[in-house]
Amino acid sequence: MGEWIMDRANIPVEEYEQLAKQFNPVKYDPAEWVRIAKDAGMKYIVITSKHHDGFCLFDSKVTDYTVVKATPYGKDLLRPLAEECRKQGLHFCTYYSIMDWHHPAQMRGSPNRYNPTKIRPGRKQEYLDYMKAQLKELLEICDPDVLWFDGEWVDWYTEEDGREIYRYLRQLKPSIIINNRVGKGRKGMEGLNKGDREYVGDFGTPEQRIPATGLPGVDWESCMTMNDTWGYKKNDHNWKSAATLIRNLVDIASKGGNYLLNVGPTAEGLIPQPSVERLAAIGRWMKVNGRAIYGTTASPFPKLPWGRCTKRVFRNRTMLYLHVFDWPENGRLVVPGLRNQPRRCFLLADPDRHPLATRLTDAGLEIELPAQAPDPVCSVITLNVPGQVRVE
Repeated sequence: MGEWIMDRANIPVEEYEQLAKQFNPVKYDPAEWVRIAKDAGMKYIVITSKHHDGFCLFDSKVTDYTVVKATPYGKDLLRPLAEECRKQGLHFCTYYSIMDWHHPAQMRGSPNRYNPTKIRPGRKQEYLDYMKAQLKELLEICDPDVLWFDGEWVDWYTEEDGREIYRYLRQLKPSIIINNRVGKGRKGMEGLNKGDREYVGDFGTPEQRIPATGLPGVDWESCMTMNDTWGYKKNDHNWKSAATLIRNLVDIASKGGNYLLNVGPTAEGLIPQPSVERLAAIGRWMKVNGRAIYGTTASPFPKLPWGRCTKRVFRNRTMLYLHVFDWPENGRLVVPGLRNQPRRCFLLADPDRHPLATRLTDAGLEIELPAQAPDPVCSVITLNVPGQVRVE
């Protein structure tokens, strides 16, 4: 249940409130969190400011239900993380839930569940004003580059409400990026907008899944857990392997998306060791192969039998990065349908960039490879192609 326990266990508000008195993350070290993220190759961090339970991890002046006022810790958690992100060169972003099981303007949706909440008659504007006040506080306290909304599926919240919130935030900070969950366009966990009209929001948010293909003209980010839970859950040991996480990253990049990989810290403020180990493994891979991920766009190939492809386009040439999951036993890799003869072809892991032999065949471009893959999870081959890529 994790972060949904108040809803799933049907805990009364007054009883759940008492748990805040036990929250004391004395081992929280923002510099260490950011170092771990940066070493993993991450470029931005998104942290929860307020989840569905309504508890705020920042110093909000419009409620007492905050880490500052309701816990023995008594300090804002977001401001020092924002400062540390900027110090270490990462972008700082925040998550904010529209649904709020604690706010008096909202009420439980049924006798046994809070989700999805209903709005009390005549009190919707009160909650929207509360939202605006808190969002303004977040911009003043930690100046996030992205606002990541959630909980928009409640019936009482409308697309026009989302547009009002979007306009309000853009007035406060014109450069801010806002996900599509600020409005009502999202198609469930698929995360992309419905096609019946234009919806508010700057990017799509697939959840716990990766789109089957690239999405030309659409910005999107897949949010996924490392195990089965978003929040910390001590008995959830179903961790994805580092290999799976690396291949997920490659798969997402090959389709033009970003990877938002979740970490659920403990109540003491520590990132769990299994998360630390997996992030370190991703970082080791990224140190060698990051050039094939950062700043790249979607693959020009509909499907590749041995892995994925990312590309980077320049004025007179195109760089193709072939991410090989399954190293060919016969030492020959065929790039199906490719009609360009590359200027250069080499393994990204090879610091000397020794050329690999290539030849065009009826099936596509054939590359001669060494017997041993440089990386058992994903090895990257770089193709420097003159002009635009031609695929038949």
